[in-house]
Amino acid sequence: MVRLPLSPEDVARGRRLGALLRRARGDRSMLMTALEAGVSPETLRKIESGRVATPSFSTVAAVAGVLGLSLDVVWAEVARPAVGDAGAGDPPAVTDGAGAGADGPRAQGRSAAS
Repeated sequence: MVRLPLSPEDVARGRRLGALLRRARGDRSMLMTALEAGVSPETLRKIESGRVATPSFSTVAAVAGVLGLSLDVVWAEVARPAVGDAGAGDPPAVTDGAGAGADGPRAQGRSAAS
């Protein structure tokens, strides 16, 4: 199977994803983060550096979960329009992991609407 070249937008999204994960990881060891997520440290390094612009959903979900990022936060960062430097802007909030579950922003919105 031949892989099509990535568009500049795909590359920019990959860089934003990598920057988000790197900021969220903070002082945590790349090795421990990767092992907890079930990915290789090399894969995590490539994602964080933007060399893998389109990682699989399961990889992103696993790493985000270990880092306490909700998928809503990840999507908001990755899907935002590119402005200036791909890693620019304020880092999104890092949750304690609850944002991805029943206490997350979507669940809270449903509670308020009910």
